[in-house]
Amino acid sequence: MTEGVVTAQPVASVRQVAELMRERNVGSVVLVDVDGALTGFVTDRDLALGALTDGRDAGDPVAAHSSSPVVTAEPGMDIEEAAQLMVRNGIRRLPILDDGRLTGIITLDDIAVRTGDLELAHHMTVQITQAALPGFYFHDRGG
Repeated sequence: MTEGVVTAQPVASVRQVAELMRERNVGSVVLVDVDGALTGFVTDRDLALGALTDGRDAGDPVAAHSSSPVVTAEPGMDIEEAAQLMVRNGIRRLPILDDGRLTGIITLDDIAVRTGDLELAHHMTVQITQAALPGFYFHDRGG
């Protein structure tokens, strides 16, 4: 688990969040309101394929391009349970909440490193991608 989670407020602009991702070298930002409650989750993919394309304004609030509700885990959850939750929901990142407070995030990379099982990580990547994009990569392309 990574404890230093990068966060932003939902009213932050798309540009501000993209710059934050670049500065902190992360692929996602958890959106939290002024009280610290999770309101959304935005990834670099969300920005690249949605918020920054089709002539949209980079000054728009990032909340409009975030995923919500956010799938979360608890600190005591074991790694297998977290992996199953990620696969079931087609997600690669899982924020950790302790009594409603954001305390960390676990990623697919964390699981690969923690288990040392690259085959498991590959299998999870395929399952997550299939769950997230069932008709995109895995349709019959003909031939």
